[in-house]
Amino acid sequence: MGKYVLIVDDDPDMVETVGMMLESKGYDVGKAYDGIEGEDSIRKRRPDLVVLDVMMPRKNGYVLCSELKRNKETRDIPIILLTAVGEAVSTTTYSHADGKATEAEDYIPKPVDAHVLVESIERLV
Repeated sequence: MGKYVLIVDDDPDMVETVGMMLESKGYDVGKAYDGIEGEDSIRKRRPDLVVLDVMMPRKNGYVLCSELKRNKETRDIPIILLTAVGEAVSTTTYSHADGKATEAEDYIPKPVDAHVLVESIERLV
């Protein structure tokens, strides 16, 4: 079994596209569609890396990232934040400062080039 990567994003197309790419490279992929599902998934099976969208319902990626990095049992899990915040800064409560305040290992803007994302995953696991 390959490294386990959890993808947490409320865009099902994004989750499926990235998931298929990772599976084709031998990764074991978990999928969650909001921050609460992501948190539950991490409790059930510790991932080797989390790909985490920022703007999601119920619990956003900044909050989940911060919680994971504050917890001694999960703080060493690499996190890649994905976000369209750059395009939405003027219309949401999200900000670039929020992203920079997290301890994520990488920060990739949306729309995401799936190949760039896979390269980042491969570098971090």
